[in-house]
Amino acid sequence: MSAIETVRGQVESSDLGVTLMHEHIFVLTPDVQANYPAGWGEEETRIADAVTRLQKAYDAGVRTMVDPTVVGLGRYIPRIQRIMEQVPINLVVATGVYTYNDVPRYFNYRGPALTEALGVDVPDPMVDLFVGDIRDGIAGTGVKAGMLKCAIDHQGMTPGVERVMRAVARAHLETGTPITVHTHPDSQSGLEVKRVLCDEEGVDPGRVVLGHSGDSADHDHLSALADAGFVLGMDRFGIYLDTTMEARADTLLEMLRRGYGDRMVLSQDASCHIDWIDPDVMAFLPQWHYTHLFEDVFPYLLEHGATQDQIDTMLVDVPRQFLDPASVVE
Repeated sequence: MSAIETVRGQVESSDLGVTLMHEHIFVLTPDVQANYPAGWGEEETRIADAVTRLQKAYDAGVRTMVDPTVVGLGRYIPRIQRIMEQVPINLVVATGVYTYNDVPRYFNYRGPALTEALGVDVPDPMVDLFVGDIRDGIAGTGVKAGMLKCAIDHQGMTPGVERVMRAVARAHLETGTPITVHTHPDSQSGLEVKRVLCDEEGVDPGRVVLGHSGDSADHDHLSALADAGFVLGMDRFGIYLDTTMEARADTLLEMLRRGYGDRMVLSQDASCHIDWIDPDVMAFLPQWHYTHLFEDVFPYLLEHGATQDQIDTMLVDVPRQFLDPASVVE
């Protein structure tokens, strides 16, 4: 067994328990929040609300969450530390960059962007930033990242997305820290992840969660990704603007029927507050919260043929083995 980095320090992987592999505390746009703070409201109110929501998750049985909030999603660890001082959940935080298109402007004239102009190979500073977050801690807080995060969406493998993905791969190879990737399964972007991360950069697909795989009902495509070795994130339960709980759950049931219970993890991709969405729209997502799986999805799964052992595998065993390969008993 190995120790897993969390906001409050290291936790033995055997103590992770029920683990939600993709939830956020806050998803924010820092420039907007700094200049137009009315939408955020009172800091103490937001912190108290987060504590209440997370405590409810703990009371439902959650013991660990992975929060893949990185640059581009408003990561601010000091606020998260205040919250986690008041909640017994283990929170694993991430490092990386979230973009569907370009790298943040900060990186425009750093690293590989200078290679052609200077005529020499310039290493990407993102790699050192990510490794520093993992080894030394984030922004002087002492909190070390336990996950790497990047993204690809319907725009495909743009130069910016590819640059971040390769930096994440190289930080992984240097540190062993696992990777989660926001994907767009309808465009089969997982295949592009395989090409860049695994085929070209040498990352073991078993160390990669393909986030949001449950957005697709293409069971053959999902099966192919699982057969390639990836872990599938069935992690957007509660988001039902263009689908239903039953549709998401039925995809999960079919993948269980095909024997992939040991290749999937579960979550809701929920948050205490997200400023990307108008509050009036949030009213149409009443099940998008940390305990929807326990209150609604698991009863449906059990009623339609899943077993409690299968659910426990996806909630406990697969996350533990993913976060700590040393926990696997040969």
